[in-house]
Amino acid sequence: MMRKALNGGLLVAALALSPAAYAQSAPTSSAPLPATAAKKGLAARIVKLQKPGIDMVARQLVEQPALQILQQANTVMQQRVAPDRRQAVAADIQADARKYAEDLAPLVREKATKLAPGVIQPMLEEKFSEDELKQLIAIIESPVNRKYQAMGPELQRALGQKLVEEMKPALEPRLKALAQSVQGRLQPPAAASAPASGK
Repeated sequence: MMRKALNGGLLVAALALSPAAYAQSAPTSSAPLPATAAKKGLAARIVKLQKPGIDMVARQLVEQPALQILQQANTVMQQRVAPDRRQAVAADIQADARKYAEDLAPLVREKATKLAPGVIQPMLEEKFSEDELKQLIAIIESPVNRKYQAMGPELQRALGQKLVEEMKPALEPRLKALAQSVQGRLQPPAAASAPASGK
């Protein structure tokens, strides 16, 4: 569940936090543009509009390490936990990971929300003209863009399903071979030499 949220969130966060993707035209000069009061207000408004993307960055920061730990735990569990206990141990580990995410996510999200204006707003003020900021807001707030953003999970799900369907014949045998290879390498030397010593 956390993996789906993270994978889906990466695309949304990348789109939401990349204002250049929405810009109609980029400044021709690399020199910072002057930050007028009007520009400051427009940039602040864009930061507020980016709240879902900012939340996604915070969630990714929390979930990525948890996912890595879950993956490592699954590998170790296959080798060290008896088959009849694996399901219960996996459930306990997932509950721990869920509690970690539930406890930490609000704190990280709150900090990201506080930091965003000081980080993102000056960058927008420096790189975009007042007219460009207005265009950016119009694009972000447009019904077409909102409709497109709302379709994000559906588009990702459709692509993911088709990718799994198309790549399954190529992936399954390779994954099986990799798992067998890894399992063979993890066999303790004593177990590997036991049949020879029994002769």
